[in-house]
Amino acid sequence: PAPAPAPAPAPAPAPVAAPAPAPRPSAPAPAPAPVAAAPAVSTTPCPTCGHPNPPGNKFCASCGTVLSAAAPPAAAAMPAVAGGPSTATLTALRADGSDAGTFQLPGGATVIGRDLGGIFGGDSYLSPKHATFKVQGGRVTVRDESSLNGVYLRIARDTPIELKAGDIFRIGQEIIRFERLAPPTPSSDGVERMGSPADGIIGRLSLVTGRDTTGNAFIIPAHGIHLGRERGDVIFPEDGYVSGLHCRVAAEAGRVFLTDLGSSNGTYVRLNDEQEVRSGDILLMGQQLFRVGL
Repeated sequence: PAPAPAPAPAPAPAPVAAPAPAPRPSAPAPAPAPVAAAPAVSTTPCPTCGHPNPPGNKFCASCGTVLSAAAPPAAAAMPAVAGGPSTATLTALRADGSDAGTFQLPGGATVIGRDLGGIFGGDSYLSPKHATFKVQGGRVTVRDESSLNGVYLRIARDTPIELKAGDIFRIGQEIIRFERLAPPTPSSDGVERMGSPADGIIGRLSLVTGRDTTGNAFIIPAHGIHLGRERGDVIFPEDGYVSGLHCRVAAEAGRVFLTDLGSSNGTYVRLNDEQEVRSGDILLMGQQLFRVGL
């Protein structure tokens, strides 16, 4: 018989890789290089509130003011010197006394007017550059910039305010100028001028009807004169913004004073010079009321 075949050799075991030696300790990996900041995207500052808006925005994302691609930068519209953040504000008031919008005054000087838009933009009685507000050292002052219709400050009730010759005040829609009556100048030949007796008359109130025109005039006797819609010596029955008894003009020790008698809508005196204002003061510019906040 043939010999049995030899058995097949057993398969060789697969080679096993020797374990890699442990890595040698090394210094900590260096921090990644800082990523260069992306170049700043050009923005369009809002001429009303200064909020930066992405290019192409038609309206301010903060206050809704219409943006114009050709509009000058905000600094040109509201010039401010030594400007920094401040807490001073002007808040527009609706007829019912509610807030209609707020404008923050930066530090330094800021010219406000109809050109600013926002809460100042819809009033045709507001001049393009109406007044300058200055915020400095915790104080706020306002100066009329020769505007057509002026800047008025509401006076406190039952607190007499002295009137000088030519001063203008406003109640409701009535604009009134105080005029002193100077004694007649004697003529060189001694002849006296004829006219109505003026004994006991300290001045007159003239209604301002235009830039250089006046309407009715009312004499102010020594005991004073009262103005109102229903009661007083001079009444304005058609002006719903005038209270029944609104204010008084009277003399004391040779000086003339205006006093608000607790009217609903207030008595306002036109500012002739730069005036400091305080928190809570109410200003009338154009046909709008603004409350000062500090």
